[in-house]
Amino acid sequence: MPEKLPEEMESVIEELRGVIGKEECLRRAYETMIQRYRGYRFRTYWRFGEAFETDVEKLWQKTGFLHCHNMNYLFRILLVKSGWFGDDDIKLKYSLVWYISPHQYLQIKLDDNSFINVDIWNHNYGKKFGDYARGFH
Repeated sequence: MPEKLPEEMESVIEELRGVIGKEECLRRAYETMIQRYRGYRFRTYWRFGEAFETDVEKLWQKTGFLHCHNMNYLFRILLVKSGWFGDDDIKLKYSLVWYISPHQYLQIKLDDNSFINVDIWNHNYGKKFGDYARGFH
């Protein structure tokens, strides 16, 4: 976890600290992320060089397209820094989009010890909270 975060990101985290429960935190963080970022299947390849960006400040300042793993990195920061989730509550998962394109999504542990899939990148393609990109789905 990075120590220094963008001021706007710190504000979001502060709001998340004030919610009641993991699920509310998760949903609010998800809403924040889907309002800022989205996935594009072909831009994943056209903007391949951006996949290696790790600077939180640069990633947070962007809006629109981000690679799936960059979205997940920012999302993970929001959840862990909120205090509602620990690193052990968040699992990196992988699938293949169109059966050939590697894709990363997250599984998040809830209060009842169940897990829910979270795929911010895939939201733009009409997939609901709890679903993830895979195959032609």
